[in-house]
Amino acid sequence: MSYRPIVDYLPHRPPMVLLDRVVEITGTCAVCEVTIRVDSPFCDGCAVPGWVGIEYMAQTVGVLAGWQAQAKQLPVKVGFLAGTRHYQSHVSQFRVGDVLRITADEEMMSADSLSAMRCMLHDAASTLLAEASLLVFQPDNLEASLQQASTLPENASALQ
Repeated sequence: MSYRPIVDYLPHRPPMVLLDRVVEITGTCAVCEVTIRVDSPFCDGCAVPGWVGIEYMAQTVGVLAGWQAQAKQLPVKVGFLAGTRHYQSHVSQFRVGDVLRITADEEMMSADSLSAMRCMLHDAASTLLAEASLLVFQPDNLEASLQQASTLPENASALQ
């Protein structure tokens, strides 16, 4: 199956579109790739830090959500990374020339727009380089959600 360009599935625009291509999407799973280049965002000329893998994962989740929306003839919506459990990078960096394959698989979807996603990042030899469970939030009504968040009590920041 052929897929549209990554930018068609994400609310991001370059230079913050970090992924290069969609490999495969099934109902609740997306697989995307990125090739690390000298001019890749976050690259120091030789490598991208391993912690950037979490954004590769989050964008793969976004691609899945965008594809699902388009399949229903709905617009692509903004989503938020609400939390991460057990992000583990097995490498400290991704080197220029590395081709990374990122998988995001939905583990659970709640009625209140929260999803738990199991994500993995492999190299071209299928070696596991990073893994995590992401909690993502994609509100049905972004404006209403932002308005509600702005009405939190003044001392809410003290709880953070």
